[in-house]
Amino acid sequence: MYDIIVVGAGPAGMTAAIYARRAARSVLVLEAVNYGGQILNTPDIENYPVEAHISGYDFSTKVYEQAKDLGAEFVFEKVVEIRSEEDKKTVITPKNTYTAKAVILATGSENRKLGLDDEDRLVGRGVSYCATCDGNFYRNKVVAVVGGGNTALEDALYLSDLAKQVYLIHRRDSFRGEETNAARLKEKENVEIIYNANVTKLISEKRLKAIEVTDKLNGNVRTIELNGLFIAVGRIPENRNFADLIKLDDAGYVIAGEDCHTNIDGIFVAGDNRTKMLRQLVTATGDGAVAATEAVKYINNK
Repeated sequence: MYDIIVVGAGPAGMTAAIYARRAARSVLVLEAVNYGGQILNTPDIENYPVEAHISGYDFSTKVYEQAKDLGAEFVFEKVVEIRSEEDKKTVITPKNTYTAKAVILATGSENRKLGLDDEDRLVGRGVSYCATCDGNFYRNKVVAVVGGGNTALEDALYLSDLAKQVYLIHRRDSFRGEETNAARLKEKENVEIIYNANVTKLISEKRLKAIEVTDKLNGNVRTIELNGLFIAVGRIPENRNFADLIKLDDAGYVIAGEDCHTNIDGIFVAGDNRTKMLRQLVTATGDGAVAATEAVKYINNK
């Protein structure tokens, strides 16, 4: 029986583990893949207080080591179900069953796909969802990025320093991401921005060879020969396994306010998988601190 089980080892989950351990509570962090979450793949974090420039990998490693040094236990198993009883929470993975007095859901989100034929087959064969992971494979080659948020803009900027040509394809006529990044992209000679368009077909043999881009305004179809397509069209919250227990909104995010309480007593939520106005690194770590503090209060009151 742990005091607190944290589901997810991204910035929110690991921060929650730090705060829970500092309150002298036993903590188990369960993570399906690797510590760090989405921020792990960010090449340069520029908007986090104290560190003007730090890679996502270095940031994640520092937080992970801090949590480990404080005594948080990490187990890399995917949580498939949570059960709530009055005196305990049961957390189930394919390998084991764990119990705790309180649970913090910090599962983050996963890549949203375009839903095109052969998209899954071509992952690693010209299709990628992580520019910082795979960008170096496309040095001096032709690539495209799909999306209009901060991730898409950052990916296009990163790739523009590696690739011969970068196409940025966005379905609207303006970007949702930060204007400073958009302005920097517009100054790049090897970047072409294609507005009001969707990628509608992947052309391939064994690998991706080209894409078809359809103009939303006039229906014209353009074929672009390229080596790589980087998809950055948003994320899907990782809450499906808890939908029978925890209340979610229409988009699948856990319904919770700034106190990080869910509809179930003793289960809290932190990070990008909850309803919130701003999903940034600093708000994720803030959620982690709040959720852990509230979980400790809950245990004390019980």
